Amino acid sequence: MELSNRIQALRDEINRHNYNYYVLDQSEISDFDFDMLLNELQQLEQAHPEFFDANSPTQRVGGMVTRNFNTVVHEQRMYSLDNSYSKEDLIDWEKRLIKVLGNVNPEFTCELKYDGASINLTYEDGKLSKAVTRGDGFQGDDVTVNIRTIRSIPLQLKGDYPSRFDIRGEIILPLSGFEKMNRELVEIGEAPYSNPRNTASGSLKLQDSAEVARRPLDCLLYAVVGNKLPFNTHFEGLQHARDWGFKVPKEAQLAKSMQEVFGFIDYWDVHRHELPYETDGVVIKVNSLHYQEELGYTAKAPRWAIAYKYKSEQVSTRLHTISYQVGRTGAITPVANLEPVQLAGTIVKRASLHNADQIEKLDIRVGDEVYVEKGGEIIPKIIAVDLSKRPPHSEKTAYITHCPECHTELIRNPGEAQHYCPNFYGCPPQIIGRIEHFISRKAMDIEGLGGETVALLYKAGLVHNYADLYELSVEDVLPLERMAQKSAENLINGINKSKEIPFERVLFALGIRYVGETVAKKLAKHYKNSDALARAGLADLILVDEIGERIARSVLEFFGNDENKTIVQRLKDFGVQLETVERINPDATDKLQGKTFVVSGVFENYSRDELKKAIEDNGGKVGSSISAKTDFVVAGDNMGPAKLEKATKLNVPVISEADFTQLLQ
Repeated sequence: MELSNRIQALRDEINRHNYNYYVLDQSEISDFDFDMLLNELQQLEQAHPEFFDANSPTQRVGGMVTRNFNTVVHEQRMYSLDNSYSKEDLIDWEKRLIKVLGNVNPEFTCELKYDGASINLTYEDGKLSKAVTRGDGFQGDDVTVNIRTIRSIPLQLKGDYPSRFDIRGEIILPLSGFEKMNRELVEIGEAPYSNPRNTASGSLKLQDSAEVARRPLDCLLYAVVGNKLPFNTHFEGLQHARDWGFKVPKEAQLAKSMQEVFGFIDYWDVHRHELPYETDGVVIKVNSLHYQEELGYTAKAPRWAIAYKYKSEQVSTRLHTISYQVGRTGAITPVANLEPVQLAGTIVKRASLHNADQIEKLDIRVGDEVYVEKGGEIIPKIIAVDLSKRPPHSEKTAYITHCPECHTELIRNPGEAQHYCPNFYGCPPQIIGRIEHFISRKAMDIEGLGGETVALLYKAGLVHNYADLYELSVEDVLPLERMAQKSAENLINGINKSKEIPFERVLFALGIRYVGETVAKKLAKHYKNSDALARAGLADLILVDEIGERIARSVLEFFGNDENKTIVQRLKDFGVQLETVERINPDATDKLQGKTFVVSGVFENYSRDELKKAIEDNGGKVGSSISAKTDFVVAGDNMGPAKLEKATKLNVPVISEADFTQLLQ
């Protein structure tokens, strides 16, 4: 018993010193004394493996090798943020909030937007149980082994914490650590890393956790997620997270008004360069968690949060040549090939020129000195030309008239900015691009098959469309470059496994123009199978929720094409899911059939999601806002005054949680 107590006492003391040093930036003991404590613990644990604990501070040194990172579905989606670039955008956003919430002026939490890799950490009984990357927002990679090596992430919490919750943050690489890593690389003759953000993100997917442990990664937390949390505002949540042992940036500030938000933005526009981390803006969130629930989400982002992006860095460089890329839809994108230049932490060699109109508007010419910035800090673009440095005898840019790949004459539809190659079924980049889209992670997610392999399959004459993938055999793909027996088997197994992908994702994978993930879900839910969708007329399609005329005509054009019909039929014959598989709920009824409900407020026996599921399980429909078509509003505590006023005005019955339960009975 004494041995067990000594091991636990050492763990507690080392965790306390780790917290003081890596979170509070304070140190109570010397590095030598700390190392002596850690050595004693390591020796005791090695001599007595029965006391092993995955959350012991000795496990932070890494050593485990992960060949493949498992994909994990997020319990609660990790949304993106809408961006704003002016204070006028923020004022308009606040007006939209007030319109939904009623005559309420919400408070805001202002936080700096750190440039790193998003992570979701799960804690159970105060211990780190799982760490998952953001991925596509719906699912990410399990990188728990690597995350355990980051010393600012607590393995064991302190204080009074919920039994289970998630917390989200950014894995970042401090500028000093990044510079140190690059100095060491240069000293041994290796190329330095390009920027801290990409280096941090890449570190999470290293196979050797010991290598991750050697990198000076840090983690800044910004949001606690879970049910029945012990606080009512986002700002309180940040303080609770600090008390539990998380590193939450102290720069976060509560703002009582939009003017105070502007003050925060202006201060950090000047002082952000003094920070030890890279930051490119400010995140503003409605502080009240209840108001956050009332406001909800769009298809991509929370309505209650917005990112204000600081003005992009600009540099000038020389434009050498203009090349043209062909996308999977046949759209032509002109690309500027530049004299390499450092911009916002990366070396930029290429920039988008968008379309012929943009080239004409800026009068961009080969040989020009041009100004380049990163649009939204991601994609470089040319924003202006320095005419004072234009070479003599400069020639105006003549936009290409024929496809650079298949030499078909380009077309430009009335009202559209881009030129297109109409050779849809014969232009190689279009064919390869459609297959790459089909196999992508959000679509068919075919493991073992990437863009490079698709190009090799096409060039070898093995595939001409995505249906051909399902006729491939191991023997067919073995002769391909860098293809071994095992990888060939994995590829074929991945193709066969994709037959389990649900209809809504198959529909997205087909690559119908304007049919993204959200539209594909709407169409799959409405029509249930590809045959019904193919038979639908224009008027019928437009009646589907969120489907406009442009999308409807694109769907009609796709299913009106004989070659597409053949491909879809082949997919069906191969066993690809081209109809919705109804999951039978034994408790489902049709008691609420034909009724539309809007849910508002906080409930005692249901979470809002549980309440919405109960409505749908019993044949009802859940609306996002109150209208003349709403049959009932289910109201909990703190229902928004704007919704109550609208329900009263439209004579929509407002029922309680108990009334709803009675309806089901």
